[in-house]
Amino acid sequence: MRNDKKKNILQSSLINPISSEKWQSISIPLVAIILSFVAAAIVILLIGKNPLQAFYNLLQGSGILPKPSYAGYKSMLTDFLSLLNAMTPLIFASLAVAVAFRAGLFNIGVAGQMLVSGFFATIIVGYSGLDAIIAKPLVLLIGIVAGGLMGGLVGWLKYKFNINEVVSTIMLNYIAQYVISFFIQMFYIDPVSRQSQYVSEAARLTLVNVEMANLKMDIPLGFILAIITAVLIKFVMDKTVVGFEIKAVGSNRKAAKFAGINVGRNTVLAMVISGSLAGLAGVTYYLGYYASIQPKVLSGIGFDSVAVSLLGNSHPIGVVFSSFLVSIIDQGSTYMSSQAGIRQEISSVIVGLILLFSACGGYLKYKFSRLEVKEVDRKERAS
Repeated sequence: MRNDKKKNILQSSLINPISSEKWQSISIPLVAIILSFVAAAIVILLIGKNPLQAFYNLLQGSGILPKPSYAGYKSMLTDFLSLLNAMTPLIFASLAVAVAFRAGLFNIGVAGQMLVSGFFATIIVGYSGLDAIIAKPLVLLIGIVAGGLMGGLVGWLKYKFNINEVVSTIMLNYIAQYVISFFIQMFYIDPVSRQSQYVSEAARLTLVNVEMANLKMDIPLGFILAIITAVLIKFVMDKTVVGFEIKAVGSNRKAAKFAGINVGRNTVLAMVISGSLAGLAGVTYYLGYYASIQPKVLSGIGFDSVAVSLLGNSHPIGVVFSSFLVSIIDQGSTYMSSQAGIRQEISSVIVGLILLFSACGGYLKYKFSRLEVKEVDRKERAS
């Protein structure tokens, strides 16, 4: 009777969306976002600016709210499409990190996997002169294969030699960065921009300056694919044997091995999937959002994706929404800087704060759980 009574009290306490374990996958990221913006507001106040005005300008610059005026052929719609264009590779990159997290791995090599995939797609298809109907699917295929091979290498090193994936991915990032830089500067450099030569329009995954309704807009072809991929990853992780085994290995390798799950195979498979997603991020970035590669530079998206994945609780749908938030901050920062007189780097501060508070998710979950237990005990004593 006592246990039934305590169970009823516990169920009634689940109404609280913050302390309830049922809702913590949503409530904890929301708390992290609120805390990060409060901290950012304090920083903005300390430099003598209005944080509400700054955040309002962020939304205007990203196409969520209208600006007072627009240049020719531009509108709120064109700004919003630019936001989606920038958001597309971030979704893929964050899904790559999330899949690795589910397997108990930390893929910090997304930037390198993006660069390798983007480079091979560029030199094989971007300079080939193929028709768009062949070039665009081929770009995606190369991204999947190149990223998957690089991710699979990391998984194999982890399984075969127990090399920590953080170490191997960081080293591979440097190898990719400087080897590819060498080839670009030797064979593919543009003498004017000092970047790689621009890829053909047929190979680009973004339709640039499309004229419609007296507007010139950039249409990201990969955005719908990114949403479909997020839904597919959720299905695989929640409804298939492969997803169950990957999550089991990530939760407890020894228990998974005892249950007959092939830990090595699933480690490699998880990194292949993660690398393939990073490859899609690479081709939608270097042959979509941009049309060239800057030597000796790794994309910041590869590192922002860690914050996005943590904020989205490594859940594919959560990753989409957290990618949207971080893209708003990034895309709106230029307009915020010009209108509010705040340095553009404050957007990086906000993203960093989101990462900091998201990383504290485990601690917040523990504290909320403790509060829930105390509430249950208090109600039990009162009754």
